[in-house]
Amino acid sequence: MLDVKSPHVTTLIHDAMFRDRWSALAQVLIAGSGAVAVLISAGESWGDEHVAEYYALLTAAGAGMLFFVQAANLMTLFLGLEWFSIGLYVLTAIDIDLIGSLEAGLKYLVVGAVGSATLLFGSALVYGTTGQLSFDRIGAAGHAHDSMLVVGLAMIIAGLAFKSSAAPFHMWTPDAYQGAPTPVTAFMASATKIAALVITYRILTVAFPHDQGLWRWTIAVVACISLAWGNIAALVQRNVKRILAYSSVSHAGFMLIAVAAASQLGGRALMYYLVPYAAMSLGSFAVIAVRERELGVPVTLQNLAGFGWERPFFGVAMWVFMLGFLGFPLTGGFIGKFYVFAAAYDHGYWWLIVAGVIATMISAYYYLGIVRAMYFRESAELQLAPAGGSPPRDVFLGFGVLICLAVTVGSFFAVQPLIDVAKVAAKALPI
Repeated sequence: MLDVKSPHVTTLIHDAMFRDRWSALAQVLIAGSGAVAVLISAGESWGDEHVAEYYALLTAAGAGMLFFVQAANLMTLFLGLEWFSIGLYVLTAIDIDLIGSLEAGLKYLVVGAVGSATLLFGSALVYGTTGQLSFDRIGAAGHAHDSMLVVGLAMIIAGLAFKSSAAPFHMWTPDAYQGAPTPVTAFMASATKIAALVITYRILTVAFPHDQGLWRWTIAVVACISLAWGNIAALVQRNVKRILAYSSVSHAGFMLIAVAAASQLGGRALMYYLVPYAAMSLGSFAVIAVRERELGVPVTLQNLAGFGWERPFFGVAMWVFMLGFLGFPLTGGFIGKFYVFAAAYDHGYWWLIVAGVIATMISAYYYLGIVRAMYFRESAELQLAPAGGSPPRDVFLGFGVLICLAVTVGSFFAVQPLIDVAKVAAKALPI
């Protein structure tokens, strides 16, 4: 409804919030990610003392993200960031019986506080230079290449890069993803990245148009570091959640390529990429949750063996998600990477395309390694299963995986309608 009734960019509450189709589309994606996260969470054994707090915090974190992507000035930007971050800190550590959960929550809290402080200090420098809080008024102030403004811009980029898991600001990601309850990890991997990248694109294009040449190169360099670091680090991991955590760092690099392009095509590419990426992230962590509930231990490449034969639907879904991450045809990941590379080529950043292709080739090792682990067993493992029948069906989680599978494949065949929606959303930005 907001998308339909917001054909033009307007500001609300004394220029504190934007109402336009860019933020409305992002809110739809975040709300959809939260809804699927609820389905994934339905079968978790939180304990009676935590179940109410879990869903309340999940709702609060989602609401904070919806507020965050509408931010029109530096104050609402920081308030929205803190709103959803505090909820995620608690959610990461909510399962005190889970090994590593408290440690992950503490690490996320400490590193997240550093990221928030960096963003706040950068905002203070920008405000001190321009005397303005609103993004559009900062852009109209005309303090291009002022040294204090440039430092403030760099700190804002760093603060938002913490939230989008872009290297070298990703240090919290592997530990938090591994230690958090898997439904929380699924929500963080999808919704947090949507919120952080959408607002990064907005604030850079609206508030800092005069320094575009500077931040374009900065974002491009961060994208290359993320592609290299995420993919190389994932090669040596054996815990599947850590593999997907470094995969998240790598995909932040792909999406930052679209941000670096800073064009209408780049805006469309970013918005489209987020659709299949969110579905693939939620779906893959949902499948991990299935295996965790069966085994009662963290999922590794070793104990994933045979899962594809034991649970055919989840096995097929997992390899579709892995191929989507890799960018194979018949998944939205293929079109997403194609559009991101098209945006880079349109701006003349051919070297970013080369970096992206090399990163994709490297990622084939660990994505296909997960598929191999599901369908290939060592001969010593081929033994009779204990009596007791198959694991109980989890209807809600299975339905969530089915939704993610439908979006992952459907975004390939429904590419034109999605691109049209993303095109209309990108027109809300002054690029």
